[in-house]
Amino acid sequence: MDGSNLSRQYKEFISDFRQWPQLDHAQEWILYKHNIGSVVCIDETVLSCGELYTVVTNPSGHGGPGTLIAMIKGTDAETVIGVLEKIGLNKRKTVREVTLDLSPTMMKIARRVFPKAYLTNDRFHVQRLFYEAIDDLRITYRWMARDQENEEVRKCRDNKEQYIPFRYRNGDTRRQLLARAKHILTKNRVNWTESQKLRAEIIFENYPDLRYAYQLAQELTDIYNSRISVDKARTMLARWYDAVEAMDFGPFQTVLNTFRNHYQTILNFFVNRDTNAFAESFNSKLKAFRNQFRGVRDIPFFLYRLEKLTA
Repeated sequence: MDGSNLSRQYKEFISDFRQWPQLDHAQEWILYKHNIGSVVCIDETVLSCGELYTVVTNPSGHGGPGTLIAMIKGTDAETVIGVLEKIGLNKRKTVREVTLDLSPTMMKIARRVFPKAYLTNDRFHVQRLFYEAIDDLRITYRWMARDQENEEVRKCRDNKEQYIPFRYRNGDTRRQLLARAKHILTKNRVNWTESQKLRAEIIFENYPDLRYAYQLAQELTDIYNSRISVDKARTMLARWYDAVEAMDFGPFQTVLNTFRNHYQTILNFFVNRDTNAFAESFNSKLKAFRNQFRGVRDIPFFLYRLEKLTA
């Protein structure tokens, strides 16, 4: 059987694609007003050739029918707002919570479109931001180790001596130690292997700033994992914030600025402990669906098929 011919027959004759009510504007947006629920997730995804689409979903649909609320080409706030405002205001006022990442654009959309909802910034994006700051610190030390090694090589060359690199007790050179520390610094210590435990011990002995930053990362995880009230979380996060201020390194200042700018939406996690994980999961399903068809050549037809599965 000719698969291409079958696909063409399905598109043109078997399915009702040509009578699809959203066909005229599917290239730009699709909207399913009836799928809106009390909790809404907003995220962005790459659909084809780097083209970004804003995706609005209802997590109570669990990825099946009733999940997809809207897909809108691009991430321009005014464009997305214009489409979502096609949903009646009374219906939009029934949304009590919107989960999203730290994107200012997505927060602007959520505040304008869902006036009665509170915004919850995803905990994993907040934690990832801090881990990225730790990794920047690790990379800075690695460049310093590279410079030190180059200087040692130069001195040995000038003195016509054989260069023998310094090695720690686990056999790593300075550069190797810091290169191999990347995954250790993002894992909980209970998940370290024996070799990773030794490597972490050496790292923390020689780079106390990395030890301090890692401890703060674990403290933030413990705060998020604790079943505590919003008021208790506010106090614990304030203490954690004060501790981060002691880190005299640029990327940690970015973390502090993010907390200052989005403090309330970060704190809102502790109301219902909702995350934007469903939106990430839905994006993964989109990518798997896209890969199944070896990419997206016909966006309207792809979205038509997506509607049959999720809308």
